[in-house]
Amino acid sequence: MRASTGVEGVAIVHDYLTQRGGAERVVLALAEAFPDAPIHTSLFHPEGTFAEFSTLDVRPSPLNKSARLRHNHRLALPLLAPTFEAMTIDAPVTICSSSGWAHGVRCAGRRLVYCYAPARWLYQGDTYLAEQHRFVRWGMQRTIAPLRHWDRRAAGRADRYVTISSRSRELIRQAYGFDAEIVYPPYGLDPHGQREPVDGLDPGFYLCVSRLLPYKNVDLLLAAFEKRPTDRLVVVGTGPDEQRLRKLAPANVHFAGRVSDDQLRWLYAEAAALIAASFEDLGLTTIEAAALGTPAAVLRFGGYLDTVIDGETGEFFDEREPQLVNRALDRLAANPPAPQSLRDHASEFSPDRFTDRMRALVDELGAMTSAVQGERP
Repeated sequence: MRASTGVEGVAIVHDYLTQRGGAERVVLALAEAFPDAPIHTSLFHPEGTFAEFSTLDVRPSPLNKSARLRHNHRLALPLLAPTFEAMTIDAPVTICSSSGWAHGVRCAGRRLVYCYAPARWLYQGDTYLAEQHRFVRWGMQRTIAPLRHWDRRAAGRADRYVTISSRSRELIRQAYGFDAEIVYPPYGLDPHGQREPVDGLDPGFYLCVSRLLPYKNVDLLLAAFEKRPTDRLVVVGTGPDEQRLRKLAPANVHFAGRVSDDQLRWLYAEAAALIAASFEDLGLTTIEAAALGTPAAVLRFGGYLDTVIDGETGEFFDEREPQLVNRALDRLAANPPAPQSLRDHASEFSPDRFTDRMRALVDELGAMTSAVQGERP
């Protein structure tokens, strides 16, 4: 275990711990960097998120008494702003891991916000709300104006505001009018861990790792593989769009569902390439694949511009068109990147780099707190 930071009394706040995604892996990285920090959140569903959280000091809000909300956090969206507004965190430094909610807590000490993106339902409502339950849409549409005011006020209370990518920095600039420092999140999957083969799969398949939601554009990949009948696509992940996608899938697509980390390492390492077509603010699956020596074919959008070097660690396709996906895959097959160059690129997103910078930021804020306390009579 790494040594603890010099600042005592660090607290972590996260939106909700109900699923297995990149943000949840970041919280685990923060918990490793600050091992004594309690984790405050609105909802905690241990069976729905990473098992490691069960061993940590997770402190959910009163909303967690509702099993329905624990199992479907989207139903709680209209309630999350007042829930966090009601929290007061008594710590010298509070790290808010936020995509629009956690940065609204009240903090007795300094506040460091690690923002994935401004709240999508507030600033990208046409895309985001279309995917939500009708109760959520009804509640959000009637509260957007006052909650934008709340959200901007919450963002402005931060002592330091950092973010995950160039795209997120631009979204923050548009929403709040200030620049945020980029601190790349770490890949959460240790590339040196054990690998467990997945039954029924031979190496050389193509891989998609994604929650199954409409904006992830997995249906585009299914359409592309209809035109590649001799190749196989493996889709890892679950989500509300799964039933529809299974009906669309050609015979050469395999849905693996939820897999263990050991199986995921094997899948990354044995894939010909990772494919990603979603609208991501970063997209760490490309880095996890690179850390295991596998290139990526990705949509030229958002965070992939930070995580993929065109022609060196992967290939871009410019539009959501099946033939463009297939051309990118053909370019990768004709000129595959060297595995070591992929691993070198992934090292820029290592846990150690992330930990070092976050600890430095916390130490700076802790020193500010100590200086103010020292000036008091």
